[in-house]
Amino acid sequence: MNDHYYTREPQSESRPVECEYVYRGERLRFMTDAGVFSKGEVDTGTQLLLEALPEEMSGEILDLGCGWGVIGISIAKKWPECRVTMADVNLRALELSRENAKKNHAEVECVESDGMAALAGRTFDAVVTNPPIRAGKQVIYQMFTDAAKSLKPGGVLYLVIRKQQGAESCMKYLKTIYGEVEKLDKSGGFWVLRAAKSF
Repeated sequence: MNDHYYTREPQSESRPVECEYVYRGERLRFMTDAGVFSKGEVDTGTQLLLEALPEEMSGEILDLGCGWGVIGISIAKKWPECRVTMADVNLRALELSRENAKKNHAEVECVESDGMAALAGRTFDAVVTNPPIRAGKQVIYQMFTDAAKSLKPGGVLYLVIRKQQGAESCMKYLKTIYGEVEKLDKSGGFWVLRAAKSF
């Protein structure tokens, strides 16, 4: 069976590769590895998502499906007053996230969670995710639904999705569970979406 980045315990041989990323003036260094999404570089979708975030972020932030941690750590470094939680089902990804948080002196909490299963009862001001598209529509739509339930009043979901991987149908689905859905960016075949909970 193929090793997927949403596998709990990747069997692929560990081959760490370091990369750098500059986010809004913050120079960050990350260790990446096989068996975790986007080894060796920050993928285009994640970069677009991070660049589309507002000028100010505050409160409780969840990086859902954090991989090796670039979203959550970038947010924690840019807005240190945020309380950032990073969650992933992949144990190798979580270990990398913990290591990368220390490397970048970022205050974050890392949680093993299949989707939002381990976060029941927690509430957030924003959920930010580059969802695991290859896990299937049923899985990612459940993530969006669970995110809506976990958001505080006025809370927001930010996500990126490729147009060819169902961005239009995803936007239609989000409109059934969020009060307001808008497209923040559309470039390189990706859509960055913002779904606000208006109740």
